[in-house]
Amino acid sequence: MNRFLPFEAIAAFRFMREGTAQTTLIVAGVALGVGVIVFMSALIAGLQSNIIRRTLNYMAPIVIVPPEQVARPQRGGTSGLLAENVQPRSQQLRSIDQWQKVREQVARLPSVVAVTPVVSGPGFALRGDANKAVTVTGIEPESYVRVIGLEEKIIAGRLPAGASDIVIGTELSKDLGAGVGDKLRLTTASGAAETLNVVGLFDFGNKAVNERNVYIGLRVAQNLLNLAGGVSSMEVKVHDPFEAETIAQTIQSETGLQADSWIRTNAQFFTAMAAQSLSNTLIRFFVGLTAALGIASVLVVSVVQKSKEIGILRAMGTSRAQVLRVFLVQGGVMGLIGSLFGCALGWGFLAVWRGVALNADGTPLFIIEVEPELFALAAAGATVVGILAAVVPARRAARLDPAVAIRG
Repeated sequence: MNRFLPFEAIAAFRFMREGTAQTTLIVAGVALGVGVIVFMSALIAGLQSNIIRRTLNYMAPIVIVPPEQVARPQRGGTSGLLAENVQPRSQQLRSIDQWQKVREQVARLPSVVAVTPVVSGPGFALRGDANKAVTVTGIEPESYVRVIGLEEKIIAGRLPAGASDIVIGTELSKDLGAGVGDKLRLTTASGAAETLNVVGLFDFGNKAVNERNVYIGLRVAQNLLNLAGGVSSMEVKVHDPFEAETIAQTIQSETGLQADSWIRTNAQFFTAMAAQSLSNTLIRFFVGLTAALGIASVLVVSVVQKSKEIGILRAMGTSRAQVLRVFLVQGGVMGLIGSLFGCALGWGFLAVWRGVALNADGTPLFIIEVEPELFALAAAGATVVGILAAVVPARRAARLDPAVAIRG
């Protein structure tokens, strides 16, 4: 097999075999570092994906609403002076002008998956002596479930299908003592009221949502909220949630309406996510730096120990470039071998985590999906780090004078 390898590889493998203890130590160090990097990267990516998925379960990536009403200053009397104090107008519940046309326009955008009309406003849910403030949400079930994961969160009953149907959250169900098959009464500030049948209970895993949100048919909500034929907003689902702000700006410029992305409305959440990603990057950097220093230190010792052998090789006609490549090959090989063991170690860490991090019902705390690209990047990164760490020792070995090195 040796005759098929270049001289540099043969010499590098011989040096590594002769320094077995040193080689084993640095490979183990690289493996541990890569294992930590793979585990931390997969864990944080899974955690962030889980948080985003839970957030978008009850929140649309983009919400289109009418532009805010602005109080315009008026000229006062005959003096022609502007009023000094202009108070902002109260924002009344208003419909989107020609919302059907806007819906078709937005749905044609290539990055949009689905658009659904919504009528939403405040109200009260009453049953017996119990009275709870709620957010009334009128929906088209067939299009709404394409944007919000309501259907998969139904734990009892079904989605609202008829004019007298209502779906409520588990917390509100407890507060009102109402379950599937019971009746409750919805009232709004306009004085409109409807008696509805509870046909489903949902659980979004968020107490505030489960306590306040109720879902009814679109037309019933239009009547209750005095918005006949109109919708108060349209909710949009896009292919890439992280492009929501860019798409929202496009919608706003094309329609003249206000388009709020979940990125803008959750600015603090994204700040926390960015800080978490930065922490992960710093951890990976310092782990990689530690592995690089370990490889460099071992190779520096190897250069000192093998100085006579290097001198003999140089005296026999080996060029400086070949000596340089011998140690670069050592660094790259140790980085590659260590990374392969490290990937297996990282996979083992993740397997242990999946078995330990469980909810009370035995389901995983959150799903960790490991992409094959992560292992490939970890292996490539460790190999490059190994080569870079070997540069200084390799240059030192290449500069050795053959006569001085042989004399010791």
